[in-house]
Amino acid sequence: MMSEESAPMRHIDLGSPPPLEPPAAGYRFPGPPPPNYSCTLTPELVAKAREELQEKPEWRLRDVQALRDMVLKEQPNLRTRLDDAFLLRFLRARKFDYDRAMQLLLNYHTSRRAWPEVFQDLKPSTIKHVLDLGFLTVLPHPDPNGRYILCLRPGKWKANDYPFEDNIRAIYLTLEKLIQPEETQVNGIVILADYTGVGLSQASNPGPFLAKKVVSILQDSFPIRIKAVNIINEPRIFKGIFAIIKPFLKEKMAERYVLHGSDLRSLHRNIPRSVLPEEYGGVAGHLDMSAWSKTLLDSEEEFIVEFCQPDPLEGVVLPDSMPFEGQQPGGAAQDDDTFRGLRSQLYYCY
Repeated sequence: MMSEESAPMRHIDLGSPPPLEPPAAGYRFPGPPPPNYSCTLTPELVAKAREELQEKPEWRLRDVQALRDMVLKEQPNLRTRLDDAFLLRFLRARKFDYDRAMQLLLNYHTSRRAWPEVFQDLKPSTIKHVLDLGFLTVLPHPDPNGRYILCLRPGKWKANDYPFEDNIRAIYLTLEKLIQPEETQVNGIVILADYTGVGLSQASNPGPFLAKKVVSILQDSFPIRIKAVNIINEPRIFKGIFAIIKPFLKEKMAERYVLHGSDLRSLHRNIPRSVLPEEYGGVAGHLDMSAWSKTLLDSEEEFIVEFCQPDPLEGVVLPDSMPFEGQQPGGAAQDDDTFRGLRSQLYYCY
């Protein structure tokens, strides 16, 4: 792992809402903790982590060592980072439950092997066309709860532009960058998906099997807390899109989906205008796609170190219950049958 200098962390006042005015310009996305771990959380976030994640500062490094010992004992051949900052991501994502954190770590590496179209040669320069298209960005300022906002615009993509998997590659690299600062590990993130321009071709392209793999990664294979998914400007066919996704969502995650339609006032009750761009009724300037693109593209070398290496699971014997490892007999056929039924629903809605 390359040594990286951490950028200054931004103090987040969790006790009072921000004023309805644009945040200060020139804010830079915070960097990861230093290689030799030293907690960068504010006192407010230390208290929040204690209450919500069962993270006790006095036991933090002991818990990290316990997870490290589990990896070395149960999966000695697993090629994974074992530094404190990396393992803390998994402990926080599973509220310091050692077994669940261990399972998440294994899922994290298993998903890479199971989906080579997404994870092979995964680095920012290979998804520059996705960034240039404006498919996604991260808004420059977090919400009042300290959560960064991942903005997706699926209507920008057309099926003949490039494979859908390239969108997943861009989302995954964005999540990897977002999870580096400790404040994101504690606060989680919010997703804002603008479905303007989404038609039948985009809606029917992923299919149930692909949708299942995406949801499995976000829910079970990545150490990030998705606290809300706000959908705006969704067309009538979104009911069909959500019908594809919902069977794979856990109940808690399904409840975090909020559909606003074209009602910006409804959106503003969930994400304040102070952090939204003008395109969504906010006061934080125009939507800037270039700043996040630069953040990712400037991280090329660190992602080469992280992802462009030999298979981390080579020689590893995984439990039978690992996601993506094989498929039940008839599973693909069942997915195809489900897709045919849902596709007819999409045509009807459209």
